[in-house]
Amino acid sequence: MSALTPASEVVLRHSDEFLSRRVLFAGDLQDTLPVQFEAASVRVHCNQYHHWQQMVKPLGESAQYGLVADAGLVADSDTLIYYWPKSKQEAEFQLRNLLSLLPVGAEVFVIGENRSGVRSAESVLADFVELVKIDSARRCGLYHGRIDKQTRFTLDDWWEEYVTEGVTVKTLPGVFSRDGLDPGSQLLLSTFSPHMKGKVLDIACGAGVLATVLAKQSPKLRLTLSDVSAAAVASSKATLAANGLEGSVIASNVYSDISGRFDMIVSNPPFHDGLQTSLQAAEMLIRGAVSHLPIGGQFRIVANAFLPYPALLDAAFGSHEVLAQTGRFKVYQAALARAPRTGKGRR
Repeated sequence: MSALTPASEVVLRHSDEFLSRRVLFAGDLQDTLPVQFEAASVRVHCNQYHHWQQMVKPLGESAQYGLVADAGLVADSDTLIYYWPKSKQEAEFQLRNLLSLLPVGAEVFVIGENRSGVRSAESVLADFVELVKIDSARRCGLYHGRIDKQTRFTLDDWWEEYVTEGVTVKTLPGVFSRDGLDPGSQLLLSTFSPHMKGKVLDIACGAGVLATVLAKQSPKLRLTLSDVSAAAVASSKATLAANGLEGSVIASNVYSDISGRFDMIVSNPPFHDGLQTSLQAAEMLIRGAVSHLPIGGQFRIVANAFLPYPALLDAAFGSHEVLAQTGRFKVYQAALARAPRTGKGRR
């Protein structure tokens, strides 16, 4: 069982309140509290694939992953415990969806770290739930209210789009680079030549900008895109469609659901999990790449210059090179010179 976050510890201070309730957990779940939570029933809606992976084995069909919640999962619940994410727009998107499916009178608990901006929950939900702060501990705030009236939710209302590098990008709340191409991805794209061929894997694809721009420059590329975020998966599919491109877009926790080998793996990997700095995903990305590249296959990422990726690249590939850099970012490339060793002691 993973250690509980401060937010979950605050929720547990009120555990007696939930014993007879039918509880739905949602939002930025960073631990497995729902697995050990005592209530009449416990269900979980996950927008992040790696969060769902922790829940599905013990909870089965009571844990679901997806962009929007399943009405059958939500309708029978009388209590929502929502973990506030770092993006206010993402929180509003998810809460509007959940509140449209919960019955009027259902109770809502919103928990989050103060630095996440959880204080804005009161204003975000003001038209539907009158939230009152009921606890403050571990640098977190816990808010409570009841649904006063039903809200409507239409997914089409939440799409945004912009044009960059000659491609149309479709985005949803919470997706990286929602409002425009970020400087890191822009630097990474500057290192590619047109007319490439082969299979490309874009991990942590966000709205699909990298793969889409590359495919426009090199139409013979075969694309696979992956992300843990359901909103990113949906956005990438929409971005490919908007540009008349084909590709496989899948939910995967780094390589968890990836099979086969690719001529090139590209990424602008995150170094946060929620609000916490975490290099775990990037480490998995680098170390696992050797199992998904052929001899001569290339691995290319952009990262903040201060992150300790050179040592990881050298440990996995034997060497690396810096293709481009600014004061803030570096583009690293490594090539697989020999097949990875297998056997005892090797993963």
